[in-house]
Amino acid sequence: MPINIPGDLPAVNVLERENIFVMTQRRAMTQDIRPLRILILNLMPTKIATETQLARLLGNTPLQVEIDLLTVSGRTPKNTPVEHMLAFYRNFDSVRNEYFDGMIITGAPVEHLPFEKVDYWHELCDIMEWSKSHVHSTFHICWGAQAGLYYHYGIPKIHLPRKLFGVFRHRVTHKGSILFRGSDDVFMVPHSRHTTIMRSDVAKIPALKILSESYEAGVYAVSTNGGRQLFITGHSEYDPDTLAQEYWRDKRAGLAIHVPCNYFPNDDDSQAPVCTWRSCANLLYSNWLNYFVYQQTPFDARKIADMESEKLT
Repeated sequence: MPINIPGDLPAVNVLERENIFVMTQRRAMTQDIRPLRILILNLMPTKIATETQLARLLGNTPLQVEIDLLTVSGRTPKNTPVEHMLAFYRNFDSVRNEYFDGMIITGAPVEHLPFEKVDYWHELCDIMEWSKSHVHSTFHICWGAQAGLYYHYGIPKIHLPRKLFGVFRHRVTHKGSILFRGSDDVFMVPHSRHTTIMRSDVAKIPALKILSESYEAGVYAVSTNGGRQLFITGHSEYDPDTLAQEYWRDKRAGLAIHVPCNYFPNDDDSQAPVCTWRSCANLLYSNWLNYFVYQQTPFDARKIADMESEKLT
């Protein structure tokens, strides 16, 4: 089934060129089916690029997925037209009384700040608390994962001596994890961050399971027992050239940045990067939608608040 997004969202043209079946909201209304409702809290500065990346992965499934875009209040994005935000994004007050099968909380370029110093931290805390009773499964990405682990479980972030930047080898460490069902023994994931979480801090929390790790990048995937909350420290959704754009941006700004690891052939930044994580990313999101959202969420989403976590990992 197709992904259901507003017909004039910029992602539509990109996805149609890639032969991803996109259904506009007008056509979706004529089908007698309940789509999965996925709310995306997009905290990334390049919002249109992030919308497209996530829509591409959510659309690679036989399920019909309906996307709503959420933003925090009181912020005017520097890299996204105001008209785009007004046309496609909702604020928290407008969704507060609604229920969603799944939610994605993206990363954000604020990791240099303590969580409490982020100007929208209190609103984000309200959203994360609300998600426990109004969202069946919440998928946290990068800084969003660190923020979620800190808010829900008190796990601090740790500043790294050097930016973790590149594409790194990962392995599944919780055997039988259905989030990684069908995964290769070793798979690649992009990372771009200055902070991390400590494995020892996660291991202290009985409610959490570490599903996947990397010798170089550390803990990658963490889940609650029922999969109601998932925390992913990398950026599997990135386009092939996203790290290159970050690299050249920082280089032009005169910042201390090293060539992304395992990205440019022979670390030669004059060559085109090689994408080694696309299949793993599609599997990750397909498994999340299938096993943690579709197969568990009640038909009447209002019953989410009454559900008890099942022991499913």
